[in-house]
Amino acid sequence: MMNILLAIDFENLHTLLRSLYDEMMPLCANMAGVARAIAGLGALFYIAYRVWQSLARAEAIDVFPLLRPFAIGLCILMFPTVVLGTLNAVMTPIVQGVATMLEGEKLDMQQYREQKDKLEYEAMKRNPETAYLVSNEEFDKQLEELGWSPGDLVTMTGMYVERGMYSLKKGIRDWFREVLELMFDAAALVIDTLRTFFLIVLAILGPLAFAISVWDGFQSTLTQWLCRYIQVYLWLPVSDLFSCILAKIQVLMLQNDIERMQADPNFSLDSSDGVYIIFMIIGIIGYFTVPTVASWVIQAGGMGNYNRNVNSVTNRSGALAGGAVGATAGNVAGRLRKIF
Repeated sequence: MMNILLAIDFENLHTLLRSLYDEMMPLCANMAGVARAIAGLGALFYIAYRVWQSLARAEAIDVFPLLRPFAIGLCILMFPTVVLGTLNAVMTPIVQGVATMLEGEKLDMQQYREQKDKLEYEAMKRNPETAYLVSNEEFDKQLEELGWSPGDLVTMTGMYVERGMYSLKKGIRDWFREVLELMFDAAALVIDTLRTFFLIVLAILGPLAFAISVWDGFQSTLTQWLCRYIQVYLWLPVSDLFSCILAKIQVLMLQNDIERMQADPNFSLDSSDGVYIIFMIIGIIGYFTVPTVASWVIQAGGMGNYNRNVNSVTNRSGALAGGAVGATAGNVAGRLRKIF
């Protein structure tokens, strides 16, 4: 069962999710008909209210704000091509750029790992005390040098036990590393799957969100939809960037191990393997913070909060200035009263 799980090709699964998104996009047209009706009714009330308001005040009719429902209506009519096509065209280079960075780091990590394994094998093979653990030829050679005396039989038994223990230790270490790498890839697949599902839901219901934004009181629906779509779309590049950082850490660790092995052939790799496992666990846990990090990039209420903060600072500054002016005026009036 574990061998089947380790043989999973996660790249094909990510490609399948991208194909699923493309196959579900035509469903946006089914929602466009309902959205057009809602937007048309909202546009009628939107324009009628503003025209009646201008006529009641005997003011000139401002035509420019009245163009908003028509612009939203055009977006609804050509939603898959104009809205989704534009957003995807802008965001796709970001996804591809981060993916290219990740592939480069993975390639470097694989090369350094092969070099490290080769140096570890050569270092153990050069040491007469450990050569028989990694080399079958050296193991057979040492067995041939032994006789059949009781002492030689004890030595032979000890060699078999030590060789078996070394193979068992190496197998458990490799198995645990593969399990952690499987969990790491599975966490990335979970993020990509949820991202694809959310993007499909946002894309299908997008025309409805645009139509509702025509109505007074729901104008923020359009901004919030755009914000949510971009946030969810950024999940993949953020997760790839997270993986790229972890891969870079592993490359630096491998480079450090290689340099220390070249300087000291007796250097032990047990500590570095433990650090590698710790970073893999951190990566698995950190993957589930990707949505939070993506929300830091763009926020629908960010400008509103900014304006509220600016207004608050302005009001406080005005209050302080008013207090200072009032105190100064009161002080001057008091001094004049004493004089006269």
